[in-house]
Amino acid sequence: MRVVLACLLALQMTATPAPAQMLDFEALEGWPEDNHLAALTAFRETCDTLDAPDWQPICKLAADAGATDASAKAFFELMFKPVLIGQPPALFTGYYEPELNGSYTRTPRFAYPIYARPPELQDGQVYYDRATIEGGALRGRGLEIAWLEDPVEVFFLQIQGSGRIKMTNGHVIRVGYAGRNGHAYRSVGKEMIARGMRTPDQVSAQDIKLYVRSNPTAGNALLAVNPSYIFFRKIADLPSDKGPIGAMGRSITPMRSVAIDPAFTPLGVPVWIEKSGDNPIHSLMVAQDTGGAIKGPQRADIFFGTGDGAGDAAGTIKDGGRMILLLPIDRAYAMLPEG
Repeated sequence: MRVVLACLLALQMTATPAPAQMLDFEALEGWPEDNHLAALTAFRETCDTLDAPDWQPICKLAADAGATDASAKAFFELMFKPVLIGQPPALFTGYYEPELNGSYTRTPRFAYPIYARPPELQDGQVYYDRATIEGGALRGRGLEIAWLEDPVEVFFLQIQGSGRIKMTNGHVIRVGYAGRNGHAYRSVGKEMIARGMRTPDQVSAQDIKLYVRSNPTAGNALLAVNPSYIFFRKIADLPSDKGPIGAMGRSITPMRSVAIDPAFTPLGVPVWIEKSGDNPIHSLMVAQDTGGAIKGPQRADIFFGTGDGAGDAAGTIKDGGRMILLLPIDRAYAMLPEG
């Protein structure tokens, strides 16, 4: 579900009415206990893409910040100020990179395509909706990248925005976001709640999958409630030990990368996560991805990794808490209200 945006968004904060409050590092719950070196490693992955003048010395120091947790912690405390944007509680969800089976050709088993971006589709254009595409609007044009085993896999691959597909010849291809059809994302989970099919505490990715597979006709009609449709591209030469490509054009890191709303959170900044719920998380992550359903200053999607285990963990996350940006010092002070 990770929508690729221009790297320019990483360099500037869109003006918003969201209130800002500067905090001390001592106010970040669990800050001393985190693995700061792991966060610094993730931060380095994309720092060199930030070419605004105030980022250049920070990224140079990040490259030379040492290889111990103590030096990484000192780096963040020296170069950044924690800033709370907007009003908690936050909403944290999770996403992952699916591992699926597929075929280069359609067969009785593999009958559901994922498509490459049509060449006529322009950014921002409103194109065919999900139901029209799945009804065959693109059939026969040679845009099929792979054929999957069921429509639920196609739907959730689009939600996640990237995946690994093991083909029938044993090859594994990596696919990532290439474009969207211009229709606004609509939550299937919220639709199930609105119809009285589920209560808010019952809805999860696993529950939606189970319902659709148990009720194919009604389930596929339910998925079509979301008119948004994602197109893919093959990603070549991506090592198997690297995560999928995020919105900054680099691999993202399990439990250290988050998808955010770039209207409030600049891409590339460190983000302190305080997630409540059954499995609390107090950890420094990096805003390296975006998503069509990620809206607002206190909203983040945590990348859990690759495969079914990561999917099971990510699919149950719907928790509150708060998220705090670590901004370069001058930017942090500029965010504060005058007076």
